[in-house]
Amino acid sequence: MNGMPDMPINVQVDPNEDTEWNDILRKHKIIPEKPPSPTPAIEEAILQARELAHEHRLEGKDLDELDELEDEEDEAFLDSYRQKRLGELQTIQTASVYNQVYQIQKPEYSKEVTEESQKTTVLVLLVSSAGTNAGSALLIPLWRQLAAKWGDVKFCQMQGDLCIEGYPDRNTPTILIYKDGEIKKQIVTLQELKGMETGLEDLEVLLLSVGAVSLGDVRLKGQKREDDGLGRKTIWQGVRKDEKEAEDDGGDSDWE
Repeated sequence: MNGMPDMPINVQVDPNEDTEWNDILRKHKIIPEKPPSPTPAIEEAILQARELAHEHRLEGKDLDELDELEDEEDEAFLDSYRQKRLGELQTIQTASVYNQVYQIQKPEYSKEVTEESQKTTVLVLLVSSAGTNAGSALLIPLWRQLAAKWGDVKFCQMQGDLCIEGYPDRNTPTILIYKDGEIKKQIVTLQELKGMETGLEDLEVLLLSVGAVSLGDVRLKGQKREDDGLGRKTIWQGVRKDEKEAEDDGGDSDWE
């Protein structure tokens, strides 16, 4: 008789292996059950994403582009998108009650700006005393273009020193953005945008970043891609950059 005591033998087991021995150990709850493979869930998610992309393949297309797809798409499906686009355009037309730049004076500022901002976003452009410094001269025609395009947003303009006594020309152009009776953002000179290269799209980035317009607006057609293929910053990139800068500086600007 062997007088040696029974000694436990340590056996290395990989609980993730599919072996008969592991099945026995799992049955007796010695090792945990093998977690289900994520592959089916991943494949299902990919399939759902493809189906969703196909279902929404006509999003962002205008009426002319939809007409060009008559030979490729189901007529009923196309018509549903036509009706959707017409509805969006009708909503825009109904809401577009401004459509011009309002030249305002200080006595009417509260009514035309602060009170009106309870209804919509109001942007005030403060220009130099003669309206002739380079930045003001650049923004004035762009302001008119914005007002004509975004008729549901109110665009106002006045001389900086008539709005704020002693306001220096060097701080113009200044953009004040009002919503719900308060200033939500202020841009002092074009250095906070793209300097003398500031264009209409940069100002639309500003509108998007403050929620004056939505990224899905049909008037932004063709401007939602992050990359236009030429390495230029596009609308969505600009919004994210603008939001990041606002978080970094708390949205404050110096007026003096």
